[in-house]
This record gives sequence, C-alpha cells and structure tokens, in this order.
Amino acid sequence: MHQEATYLPYKDTGFFSKIITDYLSNAPALQPFYRLSPTLEGIKASIAQRQQFNTPRALLSEVLEEQYASIQQTAKLAENIRLLADQNTFTVTTAHQPNIFTGPLYFIYKILHAIKLADELSGQLPQYKFVPVYYMGSEDADLDELGFVNVGGQKLVWETSQTGAVGRMKVDKPLLKLIHAIHGQTGVLPHGNELTELFTRCYTEGKTIQQATLELVNELFGKYGLIVLIPDNAKLKNAFAPVVEKELTERFSHTIVAATIEKLGEHYKVQAGGRELNLFYLLGDKRERIELEGDRFEVKALSLSFSKEQILQELKAHPERFSGNVILRGAFQETVLPNIVFIGGGGEIAYWLELRSVFEAVHIPYPVLMLRNSFLLMKKEQLERMKKLGFTQADLFSGELTLLNTLVKRESDHQLNLEKELQQAKDYYAHLRVVADAVDKTLSEHISALEKQSLKKLEALEKKLLRAERTRYDAQKQQIAKLKNDLFPNNSLQERVDNFSLSYAQYGNAWIDRVYAVSTGLNQGFGVVTI
Repeated sequence: MHQEATYLPYKDTGFFSKIITDYLSNAPALQPFYRLSPTLEGIKASIAQRQQFNTPRALLSEVLEEQYASIQQTAKLAENIRLLADQNTFTVTTAHQPNIFTGPLYFIYKILHAIKLADELSGQLPQYKFVPVYYMGSEDADLDELGFVNVGGQKLVWETSQTGAVGRMKVDKPLLKLIHAIHGQTGVLPHGNELTELFTRCYTEGKTIQQATLELVNELFGKYGLIVLIPDNAKLKNAFAPVVEKELTERFSHTIVAATIEKLGEHYKVQAGGRELNLFYLLGDKRERIELEGDRFEVKALSLSFSKEQILQELKAHPERFSGNVILRGAFQETVLPNIVFIGGGGEIAYWLELRSVFEAVHIPYPVLMLRNSFLLMKKEQLERMKKLGFTQADLFSGELTLLNTLVKRESDHQLNLEKELQQAKDYYAHLRVVADAVDKTLSEHISALEKQSLKKLEALEKKLLRAERTRYDAQKQQIAKLKNDLFPNNSLQERVDNFSLSYAQYGNAWIDRVYAVSTGLNQGFGVVTI
C-alpha cells in the first residue's frame, strides 16, 4: 500500500474558524488567552512549568494498573505505564468521548497525532520520556452525538433506552445489531471479517461502553504504547476534590470565564459559556446538573437537595459522584496527568482558549494547545479523476460551481471573460466625465450612475455567457459532483462524517500504520493523502 501526502494551510480549506487560523498564525489579539505557543520552545517551557506541579504519579500508576489488570498489554504499553512514575516522563494527551465503534475518522487522527508527537519529542528531547494518552470523556451524556456511526454513506443509530453518562451505559442487543449492519458493508472486503471479530470481541453484551472503548482503542493502538485513561474513577476524582470544593463554595469558574468571554468576544465568536455552577452529579445511570437555589444545592432531576455541609460531606464520601462540565473537565485532566501538550480539534481549542484564567485560579499548569491533524483520504482513482479534470488537491476545497466555472473558462474556445470590455466601459465613462465637467460639474454624479448601471449589465452578461457555456460540459459537471460528494460527504469534511470501518476492512491494521506515517507532530497542515 503506497501513499502520497500534500499538506495545505488550514486557512486555505475554508473549514476552520478565524479563532483557529489566528491561533495558528500567532495573531496578537489571541496571545493573552494562552500561555505557550505550539512549538518545540513552547513545549520545553511547558515541561519546566509541569515540573513545578505535584502530579499524583503514584496514584495514576495505581489506577492504570487496576484499569489494565484484565487487558493484554503490549510491551511498549506496559513500559509506558511504568514510566509514568518517573519525574522525567510527561504525557501528550488527546481527549474524546467514547463514540461507538470510534465514531468519525478524526477520533483515529487525533490519537495518532498524540502518538506521533510523543515519538517525535522522544527523539528531540532525549533527556525526557514522552507517553501518548487518550483521555476518555466517558461522562458525556450526549447519546445523540455519540450513539451513531456512518459507514459507506449509511447512518447506523444505536436505538437504546439507556440514559445518563454514555461511558456507563451497557452494550445491549440493539448495539450488537449494528455490528451485523457494519459487517453487511465490510464483510466482502479483505479484512472485513477481522474487523467484525474485533468489534465482537470488544463489544460484548453487558459490558460498559467505556470498557468496550478502552479494549477497542487498546487493540488498535496498544502496539504504539498508547495509554487509555478512564477518569470516571473515585481515586482520581479524590485528587481533584479541592477544586470541586472550591467550585461548590465559591462558584469561581463562572465569574472567570464570563470575564474571559467578554474580552475574547471582542474579536471572536465564543464557544462555551458555562453555568453558574459547572458541576454535574453522577449516580448510577444518571448525570444531572447541580444547581444552587438560595443556600441549597439541588439536583432536581433526581429529587436531591443538600445543604452546604451535606454536599461537602457527599464530596468527601463519594468524589466519583461529581463530574465537571466542559469548563472544569480540562482542569481535572491536567491535575491527574503529567501533561505538557493537549491535542484537540478546532472546537476544543476554541473553548480551551477561554480557560487559562480558570487554571491559574486553582494553580494547575495550563498546557500547550495543539490543533489536531486533519486528513482528506483519496483513492488512487479519485486522484486520477481529479488530475484528468485539471485540478489540484487545493482546488478540491472549492465549491462545485466554482470548480465547474474554472474548468469551463480554462477549456472553452469562446470568450467568456469580459474584463477587457469592462475596462473599456470604465475608460469611456471617465472620458464622458471629463467632457461633462467642462460644461457642468454637477453632471458627474449622473454619469457615475450611468456607469454603475452599464457595468452591472456587462457583469450580468458575463455570468449569462458562462452559464450558457456550462451546458456544454454536463459530463464534467457530473464528474465534479461525484468527486466532491465522495470526498466531502454532506458538504462536510470527510473526517467529521465517515467511520474508519471501510478503510480498515480494505487494508487491515496496515491502514493505521499508514495514517501514522503521514501524521505530523509539530508541523501544522491539512493533509490530503492518497492511499
């Protein structure tokens, strides 16, 4: 299996927000909202900052040993878990919810980015060790977002009656039916049965989704030494309890984030606003908001009510029942991991840019923020079709009409561009203005109005000429439409829609190795890859 890769600036794709393209270009307006730049120098400074923080390494090692007790570990994974106890070992972390069957392709890409960056840093800074971590957001309760998968253009939805934190949900018969549905599309491919066996092995009835996801991710990436951390754990949450207590007693995060959003909102569209109290209460299969009403802490959906003393006692006795929302999730992650870089998508980076002051308020190191790698995967025949149409990889990010107009203008034997005539018209009206000014200067405004009408009609004629000529290129129009639809499903990025199943079923585990090969650590560019 051979591959070619071309890397494009993110801003040229049209799929990334201004806040992200400004972050990548180190725009001055954004600099007050983060500490360290996503460079090797920034990472060195992040290491120095992390060395001043007392990360609970022994606790982390203990939790990971328990978590992996029943799971087969590769030698590299076992070594990485052991290395976390060493003060000179640091993590490169990405986070994501436990989407069923890994969800969209970028789930795979962000994990491989963490692995690649850890590997690159190990070579560049040999005095330290770097370990890649996938931090599972298993307490997310948005099943609408996590409970479906797109395979071959078909959306397969997990129809379950379960509610609450998705990670705590159980594999049931409706989920197992989806494995058969996936097999219906992948079974005929060279590694289709291997994929089905993998899913069947990891998703067994009665197992929690977080456990199934841990096992699946471990089978896919264990050979690279990737550590999966499930933070829904009483021991880990106990280490974060002082911050939860501060939130309960002071509601500190809301005030800080509101002030940051006001400043950030002067330049950008803001992501997460948070709430007055940025905590949820977890009990069994329920995850519900904690709200302060008067001097009582209410969990209305569970008919629970606590005084201040009672809820602090509840935190002491059951730290696992408290779950931070998006505003506090990152601070928990950075408390329990010796982390120096956080790799996230555009939306994640945007909301992390609101949180620097939250970290400072609780004296937790704020990591380097790294935009995850993005890829557009092309088949060889799609690349050949693109070239036959006369386009480059960068052209693919334009709309269908723009591509067709470009092709028609390039290949037509007729004059479709009226640029020369438009200039002649401008020169003509400039001459008329001189003639009129000699008689009456007030006529200039009338001539400008005539010019505007004339130019508008010429521009409309140019569009009609192009539209008429386009009818002669119906075959190319169909080819462009198919190419765009295949590569940009639903007019979105492929990585935000498609699952990895078809690629894995075609190429097996070698497909993951190939994506790893084209992944970059510090180099930031959108990869267009032909496999």
